[in-house]
Amino acid sequence: MTPTMSYLLPPLMLVASNVFMTLAWYGHLKFKATPLLVVILVSWGIALAEYCLAVPANRIGHGVYSAAQLKTIQEIITIAVFVAFSFLYLKESIAPSQLLGLAMIAGGAALVFFKPWG
Repeated sequence: MTPTMSYLLPPLMLVASNVFMTLAWYGHLKFKATPLLVVILVSWGIALAEYCLAVPANRIGHGVYSAAQLKTIQEIITIAVFVAFSFLYLKESIAPSQLLGLAMIAGGAALVFFKPWG
């Protein structure tokens, strides 16, 4: 694998895995009449696809990123995917204060990568 692919592939795989994870965790909110057991079983099936992407993304990514960096990438992607999912799929509005809070989380996450005091 080329060095560029080693850096790009894990975040791309984590984006895809997060789409599945978000769908598994929150997609059922549009189907409140569906029995909970059915929702759980369907969510487990969707989560399997998420794991099939997240685990290799972390395995590949650990060659070029630290575990802390991989976790940070995962969390920032999770937030971005969730905001898009919430707005586009659940049709929920995003308040400016929520966006500011998410931006502050992203700013804090940057410290993991830049290590300004280390």
